[in-house]
Amino acid sequence: MPKRKPLVCQHLENISRDVLEQHQEIVRQYVRHRWGVYALYRRGKIYYVGLAGNLRSRLVHHLKDRHHDSWDSFSVYLTIGDSHLRELESLILRIVKPSGNKQKGKFAKSEDLRRRFKRDWYAKMRLRLNDLLGRQPRLALRKQKVSKTDGRKPVLSEYTNSPMTLRARHKGKTVWAYVRKTGLIWFAGRHFTSPSLAGAHAVKRRTCNGWKFWQYQRAPGDWVVLDNLRK
Repeated sequence: MPKRKPLVCQHLENISRDVLEQHQEIVRQYVRHRWGVYALYRRGKIYYVGLAGNLRSRLVHHLKDRHHDSWDSFSVYLTIGDSHLRELESLILRIVKPSGNKQKGKFAKSEDLRRRFKRDWYAKMRLRLNDLLGRQPRLALRKQKVSKTDGRKPVLSEYTNSPMTLRARHKGKTVWAYVRKTGLIWFAGRHFTSPSLAGAHAVKRRTCNGWKFWQYQRAPGDWVVLDNLRK
């Protein structure tokens, strides 16, 4: 297996502005014509974040530009190449939100999950409301979709009597399912009586070990395989 190349190969952190003003020749040999991300601080708090292909020139420029009176120390992080540098800068800007930066970081191809979350949240709330009111989802009332569950006891009814959410990873994507208080699993517009049947439908195969395929949230942020319910 090839050794993974590091993103950051050298760094210089929390250095006084005086060093850049009085000892540029030393700093220059480290950062000249080097790609990287740098940060400017004022009294220990982040003020500005940027990236550059020649860090020495950019840092010296900040000694005289509109930021010149706004920072007293700096850090630099030297990278190998620039393939992910722009995204790294955007990530920092969106998380830290430095007061000196006017631009908000942008991602070229990242999907904003807000719409998906809203859709999934509404679907989950509808299922819970149906449970409270004793209603069946409209899709479940279709004969061809409920016939397979007739006469079969939901496997999960032995392990839980409250609704919960399931998730699984398949081909790089996350799929979600919802367990009703009866133990039936609602996935892709139909009910399933066992995790394995729901898993097989998700992966489009005849069989699937649903106890290992699906995860449930044991505690906030703590997702574990469904098999833990049987232990």
